[in-house]
Amino acid sequence: MSDFGKEDSTAPVPPRTGGDIVSAVRMPEPLTAAVDAWGRAHHLSRADAICRLVDLGLKIAPAAPASTRAIASDATRIEQIAVHEIESLLDPALTADERERRIRRLTEGPPEFSHERIDLPKHQP
Repeated sequence: MSDFGKEDSTAPVPPRTGGDIVSAVRMPEPLTAAVDAWGRAHHLSRADAICRLVDLGLKIAPAAPASTRAIASDATRIEQIAVHEIESLLDPALTADERERRIRRLTEGPPEFSHERIDLPKHQP
């Protein structure tokens, strides 16, 4: 059986020098310099600075992106709120057809600009 992978308790362990300990992390030189400067300002090694910065970034990072279903339901809810607000502003003496036409024109936009809308699929001629 091979001795590969067995620990030898008598082998000397090289001391940590505080040098480039995290060599597996590849960053552009300007970023590495910025991390090193931040670490020096906070009296931390590069490895500790990277850990602290990642930890800080994760604490302030936004939550995972919402699913498309949640986005669609948000859009539907927003449209419902808009329709409700528009209805409250319209003249109650208007016919039902005219009320619907005005609400549709305000929520969907005028038909002459429908080709400019980025949220609608493009119609093929």
